[in-house]
Amino acid sequence: MASRTTHPVLDTRSLNRATLARQLLLSRAEMPALDAVAHLLGLQAQNVKPPYFQLHARLAGFRPDALAGLMESRRVVRMVTLRSTLHTHTAEDALTLRPLVQAPRDRELGNFRKGLVGVHLERLTELARGFVEAEPRTMAEIREELLKHWPDAEPQALSVAARCLLPLVQVTPRGVWGRSGQVRLTTVERWLGDTPAETAGSGTGVEGLVVRYLRAFGPASVKDMQVWAGLTRLRESFERLRPRLATFRDANGVELFDLPDAPRPPADTPAPPRFLPEFDNILLSHADRTRVVPAGLKGRTWTGNQAHCTLLLDGFLAGLWRLDEDGGRLTVELFGRATRQEKDAVVAEGERLVTDMAAGAGGTGSVRFGSIHG
Repeated sequence: MASRTTHPVLDTRSLNRATLARQLLLSRAEMPALDAVAHLLGLQAQNVKPPYFQLHARLAGFRPDALAGLMESRRVVRMVTLRSTLHTHTAEDALTLRPLVQAPRDRELGNFRKGLVGVHLERLTELARGFVEAEPRTMAEIREELLKHWPDAEPQALSVAARCLLPLVQVTPRGVWGRSGQVRLTTVERWLGDTPAETAGSGTGVEGLVVRYLRAFGPASVKDMQVWAGLTRLRESFERLRPRLATFRDANGVELFDLPDAPRPPADTPAPPRFLPEFDNILLSHADRTRVVPAGLKGRTWTGNQAHCTLLLDGFLAGLWRLDEDGGRLTVELFGRATRQEKDAVVAEGERLVTDMAAGAGGTGSVRFGSIHG
């Protein structure tokens, strides 16, 4: 292994600009929504609307119907994958990523073993698969069906077992912009059927996933990727790839890996304001989040168990925002001082957000600075 002194050092601003470039946040990309979902390795989708706002911040000319159409045509789907949370993935990634993140689901299931005494898990998997593939079901319906076979089991444990053992997707209209629907589930195989894979080579296996992660989130450490994926023991995969990768150190001496030809813009590259939704992956996908979240602002994106939408200013977390969709008004809460030029840029970006994402709301389309709780 090369000595520490041979690794170039990337300071925080350099890491910030590199990550923003990979995340399409330095300038909006002229890229179809489907290609962007594939490049970003999915969109955090714990709530329905964040995937749409994630793409608005990254793509030129994006409108909600672009992603909604992909949802309805089944070219993207919502399912539990990375970090055991809901993501919106391309059809191809839904099929290839889900098996790679089975280990965390097995660990989750292990926490409910006491409630599954006497339950034959292979039989449960078979029964649950047949039930949801007959037609999409709610989790309550799945639980009630399984209780018929194991009435003495703990009901929640049965639900968890089905969710962990089967690759379940949320079917539309859930997840479609402007529509509502109860969460109903079926298997990814049944939902996709013969849906064609339309994304560029996704790479299979863990090493292919490492390369794609670096392309979208690098430069990054082994621990960074483990945090992003919710996986462990990835060191061997990085080591096998080492001859193909560039290596760096961060300011704390942590080794970082990257693709040799990936963009690493100068640290003084301008970074325009960007309005990101709650749970945007750029805030969640590194062990050391100071490349985007200044140390003094750690925890400021949450109030209790509620996550807030976030504002990036000069590439770093700088505030929160709330969109009043009934009136088309956007409230921006800054954590610190901003110059008049910075505020003007925030207002311009905010007006774009309101126009593109709240069209027809009937409001003034105004942007104001103040508390989002006011």
